[in-house]
Amino acid sequence: MSQTATTGLRRREALLAASAALALPAWAQQALPHGLRSGKPYNGQKLRILAAVAPQFDGLMLRSQEFTTMTGIEAQWDFVPFTALQDKIAAVGVAADGMYDIVNYSDTWLAPNEYWLLRLDPLIKRDGMDLGRYPKAFVEAGSFGGNVLGLPLRSHVQMFFYRADVFKELGLAPPKTWDDVIAAGKAIRAKRKDIEPLALNYRNDGTRVNLQHWLQMVWSNGGQLFDAKNRPAWTSEAALQATEFYIGLHTKEKIANPASTTFGQEEARLSFQQGKSAMLPMWWWQYSPSVSPKDSVLKPEQVGFTSVPTYKGKAVALATSMPFSISKHSKKQDAAWEYLKWLSNPDLDRRNAIERQVAGKTIQNNVVNHWTSLKDSEVNKANAGVPLAGVSGLESAAVQPKLREWPEVGDMLAAAIERGAAGGDVRKLMTSAAESASKVLKRAGYF
Repeated sequence: MSQTATTGLRRREALLAASAALALPAWAQQALPHGLRSGKPYNGQKLRILAAVAPQFDGLMLRSQEFTTMTGIEAQWDFVPFTALQDKIAAVGVAADGMYDIVNYSDTWLAPNEYWLLRLDPLIKRDGMDLGRYPKAFVEAGSFGGNVLGLPLRSHVQMFFYRADVFKELGLAPPKTWDDVIAAGKAIRAKRKDIEPLALNYRNDGTRVNLQHWLQMVWSNGGQLFDAKNRPAWTSEAALQATEFYIGLHTKEKIANPASTTFGQEEARLSFQQGKSAMLPMWWWQYSPSVSPKDSVLKPEQVGFTSVPTYKGKAVALATSMPFSISKHSKKQDAAWEYLKWLSNPDLDRRNAIERQVAGKTIQNNVVNHWTSLKDSEVNKANAGVPLAGVSGLESAAVQPKLREWPEVGDMLAAAIERGAAGGDVRKLMTSAAESASKVLKRAGYF
């Protein structure tokens, strides 16, 4: 076993041991909540869960003793770094051995893996679960072909972070439009030589995250990625204008950190946290590490945030989710569904964003999934109002395409964006990507 795997195992075992010390709420001794089946019909079954490393999931896992006391079902979590999770998920699907009962993944990987995930619609209907409790985009992220395959557990919407102290010093208002971002960037470039204006991530790192900000601009300008027959549509004039604008933040306006051409998402956000860049478009979870003393040099009063800036008068925010699904190959599907019902309940969602100590471990998490949590006063008090700030974006948010071929096609686009940021001809690059993608999609039988 590798040192990394051994460390991960020790970490999981330590957290599980700590969870046993949790004090159970009073309702755990009464009638079971959240639609859980009484009488412990699955007593003694042990579930195995594969999930990404995230403080939010630590908080859920550490509370799992509550669930075990109510149901007799035990849960073992195996954590994998996000960068390794995609390959791990694919391998689990191919193995088809039921090693994992529940799996966590990015919604952009759902289409290629849907064949081995359990359809949840009959269970949702049977137990009266109301999916209206979630923003529509979060439900869509876990759905494929009109079927719900996963429940939202780690969901995000894009927001815009900025250095509140720098903006105050220069007399700048929080940006409402991308033109405001450009104006602020030029002011920062002229008056603050010690900090770069804007951190972006143009690098094609194999995860397609360099498409995220670009997608929002394309959608906001009325462009689309595919037409009704799933043919590439990003060569429309509206889409190309948005692409040139996005690349131009670096090549034309010169407000992006020059290192943005080498930045992936991780490098871009660290640039903000280290005080090297003054603005950053990023998922809302970015707030927690931005104000955490162990992760950032910034203090809470230095970190401002707002919704995604408009482009050409409109803003279509990108939403995403890392759903939890049940494997078709699991031999404990009924017990797994009980655990999903518990994991996804609104009360736990709320508590996990408020309580900062769980079984003696500090948990810093501002990620929530339910409308009630988004608008909850205590949740917002604990998280500086970030959840409520995400509401406007979520009301009209969109998610990435749900095509089995999207990873392959998305990689072509990611390469084009990277080359454009490096100085390539944007229109030629996007046209070439469309031609290559058309061959893939035609071969798949879309047209």
